[in-house]
Amino acid sequence: MELTEWPDVAAFVSWLESAASMNPPVFLARAPGRLDVMGGIADYSGSLVLQLPLREAACVALQRCPTRRLDVVSLGDPVRQYTTSLDELMGLDFDAARAHFRREPSKAWAAYVAGAMVVLMQEKRAALPNGARIMVRSDVPEGKGVASSAALAVASMTAIDAAYDVGLEPRELAFLAQKVENRVVGAPCGIMDQTTAVFGDKDRLLALLCQPAEIQGSLAIPEGLAFWGIDSGVAHTVSGEDYTSVRIGTFMGYRILQALTGRDFDGFLANLTPSELDAYRGELPDAMSGAAFLARYGGTSDPVTRVDPSLTYPVREPTAHPVSEHFRIRAFGRLLRGDALENAPILGELMYQSHASYSACGLGSQGTDRLVELARAAGPRRGIFGAKITGGGSGGTVAVLARRDAEDAVRGIADRYARERGIEPTLFSGSSSGALAFGHRVLKP
Repeated sequence: MELTEWPDVAAFVSWLESAASMNPPVFLARAPGRLDVMGGIADYSGSLVLQLPLREAACVALQRCPTRRLDVVSLGDPVRQYTTSLDELMGLDFDAARAHFRREPSKAWAAYVAGAMVVLMQEKRAALPNGARIMVRSDVPEGKGVASSAALAVASMTAIDAAYDVGLEPRELAFLAQKVENRVVGAPCGIMDQTTAVFGDKDRLLALLCQPAEIQGSLAIPEGLAFWGIDSGVAHTVSGEDYTSVRIGTFMGYRILQALTGRDFDGFLANLTPSELDAYRGELPDAMSGAAFLARYGGTSDPVTRVDPSLTYPVREPTAHPVSEHFRIRAFGRLLRGDALENAPILGELMYQSHASYSACGLGSQGTDRLVELARAAGPRRGIFGAKITGGGSGGTVAVLARRDAEDAVRGIADRYARERGIEPTLFSGSSSGALAFGHRVLKP
């Protein structure tokens, strides 16, 4: 099997061939993490997003077995194991499946793998006549805001699709992987992570209009420029309270604007222009209790979150963010297609604006703010043009735009941050293509 383009897969295959029999055949799939260059939390509001698939990826190997037993092993540090039966999974609806995987916190990770089977049985009535042994090896670090969960869910879904001949189309695969996170894991993420894990092209920014998932091509990273990611060391999770609160507040603001304007903006808040929002911004509450909102408006249009009457949610800033972010991203894309080096300071300023908007929503962190501050201090004279928090915010990774020959300056930022914080931050560089480009491979005796 020729795998020179995929060294991580080659290493995984070598381990598999030394550790397991290839009879019956083993189905192999791969999906990368992503660096959120622009877009982030605006995806669930219908914004355009620009995403770079990372070199780091999740690899999943599946071998069908004659019993109804399901064994999943994750080759990490430590090694993690999960065992159940397909009969037990088949009897679970989404709520029961979520409770099942949450019952033991040490087994919650398996929801991204075995949960794909639950989704396929529920949504596709997929026939899974026998069990499987599944091996997972991922070098997408968890809690860094680089879509480790989406990479695992997409790779798992791809391997299961191939092994059981389900027949998923690529777009459907991305949506069903998102459903694993939304309905089984309980993480209210948008669609951009899964779509990038499926459709991403090496060294290109995937342009995705999240209405709900319209791919608008990909943008080449101009010669002379590059993107890096620096991990802040502050753990991030999409299922965290801050992310969920901001998402709910955004949909509350969308519902209020619908009532104020009599419009639905073609179903997505991001279709409102910044100047249109300014006309109503003063009528949006800074924050609003769930009880008051439900009493007046009844609920939101978000299918994956619910307003809690006992909580108070930020509204004005979360509502404004996707409107301004969508505008920034469209400008970013146009500038990137032009004279990118000449436009680099403006591209960087758009990233700094995006970072400030995250903070205004309540999704900043001291670690990510410090990394952005260090990038700004280095500045264009050292080849650093811009930086921003990524993904769901509240920690995780900072994306940095710099000259391609400025790697020493980027590493200098990471080294200074490491000395200040007493940690060793992960530096992300390099890219690889998504699950669609890899397809699946079959290992036979």
